[in-house]
Amino acid sequence: MQFGSASARSHFTEAGVMPRHRCRPALTLGALAVAALLAVTPAAFARSAPESFADLVEQVAPAVVTVTTVRTASPQTSTFEGERQMPVPPGSPYRDFFERFFDRDGSQGQMPRLPQAPATGVGSGFILDTDGTIVTNNHVIAGAEEIEVTLTDGQAFEAELIGRDEKTDLALLKIESENPLPSVAFGDSDKVRVGDWVMAVGNPFGLGGSVTAGIVSARGRDLAGGTLIDFLQIDAAINRGNSGGPAFNDKGEVVGINTAIFSPNGGNVGIGFAIPANLAKHVIAQLREHGTVERGWLGVRIQPVTPEMAEALGLDEPRGALVASIEADSPAAEAGLEAGDVILGWDGRDVARFKDLSRFVAATRAGDKVKVEVWRKEKARTLSVTTGKMPSTQRMAAFDKPSKKASGAAQLPGTGLTVTDLTPQLRERFGIDEEQTGVLITGVEDYSNAAEQGLRPGDVIASVSMEPVATAQETAEKLLELREADQEVAMIKVSRQGSETFFALRLADA
Repeated sequence: MQFGSASARSHFTEAGVMPRHRCRPALTLGALAVAALLAVTPAAFARSAPESFADLVEQVAPAVVTVTTVRTASPQTSTFEGERQMPVPPGSPYRDFFERFFDRDGSQGQMPRLPQAPATGVGSGFILDTDGTIVTNNHVIAGAEEIEVTLTDGQAFEAELIGRDEKTDLALLKIESENPLPSVAFGDSDKVRVGDWVMAVGNPFGLGGSVTAGIVSARGRDLAGGTLIDFLQIDAAINRGNSGGPAFNDKGEVVGINTAIFSPNGGNVGIGFAIPANLAKHVIAQLREHGTVERGWLGVRIQPVTPEMAEALGLDEPRGALVASIEADSPAAEAGLEAGDVILGWDGRDVARFKDLSRFVAATRAGDKVKVEVWRKEKARTLSVTTGKMPSTQRMAAFDKPSKKASGAAQLPGTGLTVTDLTPQLRERFGIDEEQTGVLITGVEDYSNAAEQGLRPGDVIASVSMEPVATAQETAEKLLELREADQEVAMIKVSRQGSETFFALRLADA
């Protein structure tokens, strides 16, 4: 996934002219009429493509700007994660070698330090009102010491940063002009449908104002790092330098802010992503008023509900957000939410996907009282939550009776797991906190369901079916009880390096 781009391209094909065929005399006028009706009916339901985008371009292009930034470039031996930068990329198999070769202060084998030189970056943006308020992407201006905005007529202005929001990758700038400036307005992105025409305007590769067009190819896309955004996917060409530029509907309204592309080579491949206008409106309004964005906070760690989990929890289908853990003294803790609850609704809105909850909570003001629909122990209930302010930092064989493997250990046939009682020695070996309760997974069979779920040695099973477990034998017996009760999936809560997650462990058929 590549950021630092945003523009669009589409390919238009004219309808081919069908060759004329000689009609047989036996063909009746009625048949011809039916044939003609069948030929035109599909077109009657399709919205015709615009003959030209020229009028639309003349209307909106003057409000699209080029954003140029200047920042001090770090020397080649500058910091990497707070230390010296290695001459190999992260993830390289040679990185360990270079980290051993270069000491902390760079005294061994040091690459020569190059003089610092200013680095420039180029992106796009658009003027939101005539007094010079400009919207762009946060990653376009992040770290900039100087920001310059250039209009399509060549006028250049020094821009002031009003505010920025990393979580939605939006930033608000301000320029001062003696004359009113051309501007564009946000449209309603909720009304945008897959297949609608969009036109992107921006500054790809620093070439200056460029226009591309295409359609909305998908809605509700999730990208890594963009948990608060349901991206619009467009096939209008988006390239480097177009980040922060607008995507317009056929009325000239901004329905998206071009932000990222999916590309194996850095160039456009017809898959671009835009931040929906309705999300941007909310963020920009807060940036304009406060310079920052204040979001609601619940204080839970959540995960998706898989089909296996839905079966184990008694849900009719996989939906909602499964609460994996709750922070102490958080709004969730005060409201009585529990690990293992499935949040199905927030303030009257259905939580269809687990990421919906993050977006709903973030859009709620701190201090608001909200009704939360929860699924707990196969029953629905409603809780009342008063949101807090988001902190600045985020913290397959038969299942027979278990056989004892050794003192304090048990093998769980059919699951692929071997578990062991926690001892001080094991806690020290695996770095497990003294307050952590449960049993240690010491063995996971290859190709077992447990392996497929991602369980691994060193994990701690804290509970089975929401009930805490303290010993290996107790864990095995609880799973046996579930199997004898014809339950095919067990919900287990697992702690891994202090982070708790639920897994749906399928119990092999007897």
